[in-house]
Amino acid sequence: MELVYRPVVGLARAIFAVQGLRFTVTGAEHIPRSGGAVLAINHTGYLDFTYAGYAALPAGRLVRFMAKESVFAHPVSGPLMRGMHHIPVDRAAGAAAYRKAVTALREGEIVGVYPEATISKSFELKTFKAGAARMAQEAGVPIIPCVIWGAQRVWTKGHPKRLGRHRFPIHIDLGTSIPVGSDEDIAEVTARLKATMAAQLERVWAAYPPIPDAEAHLVPARLGGRAPAPEQA
Repeated sequence: MELVYRPVVGLARAIFAVQGLRFTVTGAEHIPRSGGAVLAINHTGYLDFTYAGYAALPAGRLVRFMAKESVFAHPVSGPLMRGMHHIPVDRAAGAAAYRKAVTALREGEIVGVYPEATISKSFELKTFKAGAARMAQEAGVPIIPCVIWGAQRVWTKGHPKRLGRHRFPIHIDLGTSIPVGSDEDIAEVTARLKATMAAQLERVWAAYPPIPDAEAHLVPARLGGRAPAPEQA
């Protein structure tokens, strides 16, 4: 019984409607209808997880996200996060969160992770951590690569949030699952995951409607925007 998660999903969908968000989801068929999987998501905004979770709904799946422990300590978000069985991460001691994630994967859950660990201020992919590949290998489940574009226009690090009715397009692309063999090199799997997500992101960029010049600070420099280059960010 999902006594907390499903009502929260209903509330989130109502908020999306009020905001006028326009979702384009491609590759939804890659979300498995049963069994565990690691959902690896790029990180450009604070609400990426809500959009990634939205993309999994047609398959009837609820994603358990790994999130920083401070979110669970908040008097409002904490009970909700625990009620939805998300996984708190103490960055100073992440072993416990890792074990919980592997257990959830083995029990058939989809676990959402950010391989970049933090929001990318350049809005391009940062260096990937190996955790997504490592937990997929240990649990014996595949990785589903997921890229989101447009989330940074709603709320991102270092810029004012825009939670009103702006009708922003949010594009989400789910890639073919990446199997992880028990004897595969984790660094190679991580590199393959990043290359896959980079190609997805290029396709999403090409399909996304032009972003107004007033928001050029939310567009990568190599696409003509004013966001800092990756090496500067």
